[in-house]
Amino acid sequence: MIRVLIVDDHPVVRDGLRGVIDGEADMTVVGEAGHGAEALARVESGTGVDVVLMDLRMPVMGGVEAIRELRRAAPDTRVLVLTTFDSDRDVLPAVEAGATGYLLKDTPRDELLRAVRAAHRGEAVISPAVAGRLMGQVRAPVPDALSARELQVLGFVAAGSTNRETARALFISEATVKTHLLHVYAKLEVRDRASAVAAAYRRGLLPTDPR
Repeated sequence: MIRVLIVDDHPVVRDGLRGVIDGEADMTVVGEAGHGAEALARVESGTGVDVVLMDLRMPVMGGVEAIRELRRAAPDTRVLVLTTFDSDRDVLPAVEAGATGYLLKDTPRDELLRAVRAAHRGEAVISPAVAGRLMGQVRAPVPDALSARELQVLGFVAAGSTNRETARALFISEATVKTHLLHVYAKLEVRDRASAVAAAYRRGLLPTDPR
């Protein structure tokens, strides 16, 4: 059972998301919060939370600060941003703060549910519109170019594949996939899958549709 905490300052939005999530056999909403500080308090209180659906612009404590604090207080809890904002000043800080994924509120219901499950598995989830934003960012060149195989692995990660699925598709072992990902993290100067995908989009290393 995937335990979900909904964080949004609009009660109507929270009610809608609760209805969607509680209708799934493998998910349950364990709480709601109207801002980041309340979300942090709920997680720190010991309420088991696997995935946080996090809005960004909220009173008291915004989403980016809350993501950063949640990563410190509960590193095993995944944060999936769900917001109406796709501007550069929203996307990049959220991903860099440690969000596992970034979706817009116009995401179809089925895609949202798939994203929650993927985030629970620790997989990067970034909507196509947000990926386009990241691709438009111009940053310094990658210190060490990624190899063809590393790009292949990263492409599968961006498409939401697990290490096992990637290994099967490329006819290599899961251990080899993990090794390639460690090399990718080092070269892109990131710490996790979501940040690696975001950095790759920013540098134009991945197309908006990796497959």
